[in-house]
Order: sequence, then C-alpha cells, then structure tokens
Amino acid sequence: MQKKKFLESSGELKKIKENRDIIIAIGGCMMQEKHITDKLKKSYPFVDIIFGTHTLHKVPEDIYKTIINKEKIKDIIDIDGEVYEGIPVKRTNNRKASVTIMYGCNNFCTYCIVPYVRGRERSRNPENILNEIKELAKEGYKEITLLGQNVNSYNGGNNYKFSNLLKDVDKIEGIEIIRFVSPHPKDFTDDVIESIKTSKKISRLIHVPLQSGSTNVLKAMNRKYTKEQYLNLIDRIKKKIPDAVFSTDIIVGFPGETEEDFEDTLDVVRKVNFEQIYMFIYSRRIGTLADKMENQVSEKIKHKRFDRLKVLFEESIEKNNQKYVGTTQKILVEGYSKNNPEMLTRKN
Repeated sequence: MQKKKFLESSGELKKIKENRDIIIAIGGCMMQEKHITDKLKKSYPFVDIIFGTHTLHKVPEDIYKTIINKEKIKDIIDIDGEVYEGIPVKRTNNRKASVTIMYGCNNFCTYCIVPYVRGRERSRNPENILNEIKELAKEGYKEITLLGQNVNSYNGGNNYKFSNLLKDVDKIEGIEIIRFVSPHPKDFTDDVIESIKTSKKISRLIHVPLQSGSTNVLKAMNRKYTKEQYLNLIDRIKKKIPDAVFSTDIIVGFPGETEEDFEDTLDVVRKVNFEQIYMFIYSRRIGTLADKMENQVSEKIKHKRFDRLKVLFEESIEKNNQKYVGTTQKILVEGYSKNNPEMLTRKN
C-alpha cells in the first residue's frame, strides 16, 4: 500500500472510532520509519497502538495494556532483534502456503527500504522451518513457497545452507511443489542449481530478479552484478536444467537511466525470454539513497519505457505458450472457477 493511501485509510478509522468503542492498532514495516510514526502521533492521535515488524508477538499484551491502563502504546524495538517462533499464521488457502525462512536483508539496494525497517539478515532454525512444513503437509497442503528477502543467503548454522534446506524440504512426504522467492543473482550458487536439478518437486519456473539490464544502472542500484554476470547465471542454470524457465522483476526509470541503459534491459528480456515479468515503474522512497539522487527520470519517460517493455513481453507470451501445446503439465487444482462451475482452476 502506498503511504498516501495508507494515511488516507488511517483517517477513515477516526469516524469508526467515534461511533464505536474500539481499539485501533496499526503495524508493519512502515511503523519502523520514524517520519511515519511521527506523522501518526501528530495527525492521527486516535490511533491507540503502533507496533513494528518485530513486535507482532506482543500485540495481545499491548491490547491488554490499552484496555486496562487506557494508555497509548508505541511498540517499536531494535530491527536487528531475534527471530520469534510459534506465532500463529492465518492462511487464506488450504492447498498452498508460504513459509518464511529468514528476515531482513544485508544488501542495501539503493531503492529499497527493507534493511532500514527490517534489519540485517536473520535466518530461522532449519528444524523449526522443517517442522512447520511437515505440519502443513499433514494438514493437506501441497505447495510450499519459501520466503525471504534474499533466500539464497539463508544460513542455518553449522554450514547448513539454502541448498541443504531445499534438499530437506524435498524429502517431506505430502509436499508436491516447492517454490522460493526471492533469490539474489549474486548469491545463486552452483549447489542451489544442483539441488533444483536433482529434485522432482522444485518448480522449474525459477525467479531470478533482474531489476535492470544495464550494468551502469545495476551499479547505481548497488546490485553487485553486471549484465554479463546475470546472463551467465541464466546460461549456467539452463545447461544444468534444460527445462528451466524464468520469471523476473524489472524496475523502469531508475534515477540516471538513459535510453541506452533501457535498451540493455530490453536486450536481456529478448535473450532470456522470461515466462513472467513483474514490472515496476520506479517510485521514490523516503530514507533510501536513490530518493536523494539528483538525476531523477521524468514520469513521462518512465511511463513510455514501461509501455515499451510491456509490449515486448506481451509479444513473447504467445510464443512461450506454444511450447506447452500437446504436452502434459502437473498443476495444483484449488477449486472451481467463479465464472464456470464446471471448470477447475488454480487460483493465484
């Protein structure tokens, strides 16, 4: 949610509070940003509880204190704090589930606020992760997505790496599809590629965020790889896993992006032939280095480039789909289509 929409929604809560005796609590990574909490305290005094990403486990205690003591609570702690286990998860799907394996990030990409609001990388104990997935398997879940800001830098201790975790999840009976997001290209090691190759459960649709095809822009983003290194990684994966296909993230209009830089991005898109592209127009985020860069790209140019990228990708969709004609593919059916009760569908 964009900050403007978030603050507008917060304002609407005032009317609800005036008509009903309720407690209003607002939490999440935005609450780790001082200018946001200062704004809430000054302009939205009707908010009772403000909590950060690392104090979710204390929300019942905060609510209790608010009820008993009639006090307003700001519960924000050190973003590099410990990992808390056993917090209940409300899931909206009974066939596929996401499992967080680590928190925070050490990369400090210049457009990203995550390291500042979620802290440095902290990995969960592998035993706790595997036990959670085993329980999900017992409950009938079939697809698991391993989550982390940079999953392939997971460190379970005692030289237990992400590749080891993939192998152990692969052994869990009942789980049929394994996915993971988001890996970082600079940390996509050969042992991870080998774990995917030897598994029959890990999806061959592999997400490898590009962000930009320009080495100059990647350097400005602090991504720590070049265009050539990214393409080399894709080639290494394809040689080991011939049936691999790729999805990616691309940011259009990063500060300083020239026409030549953007053409480099289009060049990578053509060469890799992505199955899916999550496209984003660069937007400034207070607290990041990119927000302070003087060479901001105009909104008009950003939108024109976005449209060109979209057209290029859409032209490849039909061609990509042709390779599936006449083949049998394994999919996870989650229910009946809302538009056609006689058709089964996979919900995204």
